[in-house]
Amino acid sequence: MTVAAAPAVAFRIAPEQASDRDVVDALVLAAFGPGRYAKTAERLREQARLAAGFVATEDGRVVGSVRLWSVGVGETSALFLGPIAVAADSRRGGLGADLVAASVEEARRAGVGGVLLIGDPAYFERFGFTVAPDVRLPGPADPRRIMWLAVTAEAPSGVARPID
Repeated sequence: MTVAAAPAVAFRIAPEQASDRDVVDALVLAAFGPGRYAKTAERLREQARLAAGFVATEDGRVVGSVRLWSVGVGETSALFLGPIAVAADSRRGGLGADLVAASVEEARRAGVGGVLLIGDPAYFERFGFTVAPDVRLPGPADPRRIMWLAVTAEAPSGVARPID
């Protein structure tokens, strides 16, 4: 007996709309819990301007999201990526990678110096991110997880800060 393969799931990635905010916030809370509010990355996001956001939908349901925040490091403009959140029942299908790709494309379109994030090098190196040893955050962060993807500028030096 032959078992038919399950059909591939089709996700649609689109810019986040104001009407998506509550569901994105709930998705992020479900993915990271309330402990995320104690992290340095969250402190930076609270002060930065939201530059862009993307949602992934399946059959009209938001199942993933990512946001980009306007920051600067030294004299270099950047977008701070995160958080990336994917619904538990939609993980392992490459959706997180698709959201990262949408973020990188947005950074290229915006012409910023690069994309900054705090994340797992094993995951993000495949997108071209490298550890940024000369970038610091305005609070505690593991320097081995501070990563940069150059768009128009090589890895900068200095403290990441929100910009308008």
